[in-house]
Amino acid sequence: MKTSMKRPTPDSTRSNLMRNLKRALAAVFVLLLAAVVLFFVLENQQTVSLVLFGWAAPAMPVAVLVLAALVIGLAVGPLLGAYGVQRSKRKIRASARQAALNGN
Repeated sequence: MKTSMKRPTPDSTRSNLMRNLKRALAAVFVLLLAAVVLFFVLENQQTVSLVLFGWAAPAMPVAVLVLAALVIGLAVGPLLGAYGVQRSKRKIRASARQAALNGN
């Protein structure tokens, strides 16, 4: 009984090596980022009270406020970007429709 074992080609071996290297680098980056966030949280334990237009938020550590602002910014930024893209597409479609009506 003969089994046919395919030998990996140099290209597939190289691509597997690059894929594993990318995964390892991504893992190292995520671990470093987690370490920086942990260090930031541990170093900013002072409690502050945020006051905005007469409304006072409960006292909480500075790190919580900064990280909450970061998360909100990360959520709002792409939403505004998507809105801008949709608005641009709408303007382009309107211009194309107007050009078609004018016979250009």
